[in-house]
Amino acid sequence: MLSVRNLTFAWRSAHLFEDINLLIERGDRIGLLGRNGTGKSTLLNLLASEIEPDHGEIVLSPGLKVARLVQDVPNDQAGAVADIMRGSYRAEQADADHADWAMEKAVDRVLSRMELDGDAEFSTLSSGMKRRVLLAESLVSDPDVLLLDEPTNHLDIESIAWLEKFLLGFTGALVFVTHDRVFLQALANRIVEIDRGRLFEWRCDYGTFLKRKQAALDAEDKQNVEFDRKLAIEEKWIRQGIKARRTRNEGRVRALEKMRLEFRERRRDIGNVRMKAVDAGRSGQRVIEAEKVSFGYDETPIICDFSALITRGEKIGLIGSNGAGKTTLLKLLLGELTPTSGEISRGVHLKTIYFDQLREQLDEESTVAENVGEGQEMMLIDGKRKHILGYLQEFLFTPERARQPVKFLSGGERNRLLLARLFKRSSNLLVLDEPTNDLDTETLELLEELVVNYSGTVLLVSHDRAFLNNVVTSTLALLGDGCVGSFDGGYDDFVRQREASSESQEEKPAKSKQAEKKPVATSASKPAKLSFKERRELDSLPTEIETREVELAELHEDMASPEFFKRGPQEIAAATNRQGVLQSELNSLFARWEELESRA
Repeated sequence: MLSVRNLTFAWRSAHLFEDINLLIERGDRIGLLGRNGTGKSTLLNLLASEIEPDHGEIVLSPGLKVARLVQDVPNDQAGAVADIMRGSYRAEQADADHADWAMEKAVDRVLSRMELDGDAEFSTLSSGMKRRVLLAESLVSDPDVLLLDEPTNHLDIESIAWLEKFLLGFTGALVFVTHDRVFLQALANRIVEIDRGRLFEWRCDYGTFLKRKQAALDAEDKQNVEFDRKLAIEEKWIRQGIKARRTRNEGRVRALEKMRLEFRERRRDIGNVRMKAVDAGRSGQRVIEAEKVSFGYDETPIICDFSALITRGEKIGLIGSNGAGKTTLLKLLLGELTPTSGEISRGVHLKTIYFDQLREQLDEESTVAENVGEGQEMMLIDGKRKHILGYLQEFLFTPERARQPVKFLSGGERNRLLLARLFKRSSNLLVLDEPTNDLDTETLELLEELVVNYSGTVLLVSHDRAFLNNVVTSTLALLGDGCVGSFDGGYDDFVRQREASSESQEEKPAKSKQAEKKPVATSASKPAKLSFKERRELDSLPTEIETREVELAELHEDMASPEFFKRGPQEIAAATNRQGVLQSELNSLFARWEELESRA
């Protein structure tokens, strides 16, 4: 359908692509991966013929139609949904006299498939519905190749699941960029990765790609080590002096020159973000407590009769459909909004940093360095003085990029900038409102690691199912009509508990209201599945057991020594007591392990 041949493209004197090739066939669902700034959106622009390559060519089959869904929702677009789609249809038709009936038929067909109201005003729709309209706009001309740039951004989980199902039924070819790993796993049947100016293709799903990519990286590292060893030997040989020159092999000299050139042209890995949250010390055990809190706008209830106790060290995910009130609940908990009724109290010694979904904390006209340094070239980070440019390099901003205004940054770079701005401050309460949008996979995984290892309390709003599953210990779900439910574990745990609750409700005999309120629990009932927290505990038990077994073995060896009983009575008693404590702890750990294993 479409082929890229020996394409080279440079942007601001830097080569994004060097002599790349790509073949796109019908039925391909290509997940396009790469670090922020490596050129994913630029490649989509090239495939859509919105920009021209410096060298090489992009060849399309005769009559091929290519449509693109852009990353950002336009702020200035208005009009009825159907009118927007009609305008797009007319723009795509080569024949200006194309019959109106064909256009109306195409618009009605797509409106029905996308479950959209053609009379709705675009400017009044939610971000998620606007993106659905933009997708419908790209589909109305019945394209053969569909290019999607971060299609899940600002969609709630329900909308993402709908989009997955819809795109699985698309009969043309898809090329899409996404940070959503669950979406990627569900949809992609090919992976194309941009890495240091080259394309690497993997004909497999995302999970298989991760395994094969790691094997390829290990092999590349071994090759580079061997190459560097050989280069060092050759450099030593050529520097041996006059004696070596007399017998110098000219072929060997030319080979060395070629190796030097290859070494210089070998592009280094751009590295990983080095994120670290600065600890502000322990907060009180009670972080936030809400008692029968309600809140609404213009008599429209958003939160009704909500109560919760958030304690130190919890990592809580907030989920719900767009417009359900997740950010509102977050602002209530932080004291930025006052509840209509009820009371919210916050604990002592709280130091909060807040990742804002809309990035309102960034000054678009100021440079990256000015946004982070706030007028200072030297900053105090975790008790150490650092230059602003050095600190920004830890977040992959080169000195040149650090001196550019924020308005020129990509979405992923803006997120990294906000993270750099936030993590220079100490905290013990970390609040993240949609932090994963636009981040590349490597940075996303590092952010996960930071949140998991964060010693304070975390409040997280996210539609990223994998991120929620990997980091949160409990979930607050906005279920509609102001109701907020509390569930153990991450998103998959929430789904499992909701399904179990629904099945339980269906199975209840309709005896009496009082009987319905009583929980169903019998000795023959099936043990509950492990929660996210219990799975984490199960994973950690072997390490805890091994640690105590090693200490007990060392203690036994020490007590078996003839010199042991020559020590003072207090030291002997302490060792004997420690032996009893370790044995008791091991017995408890083994019992707990057996219990959790039986339910896993």
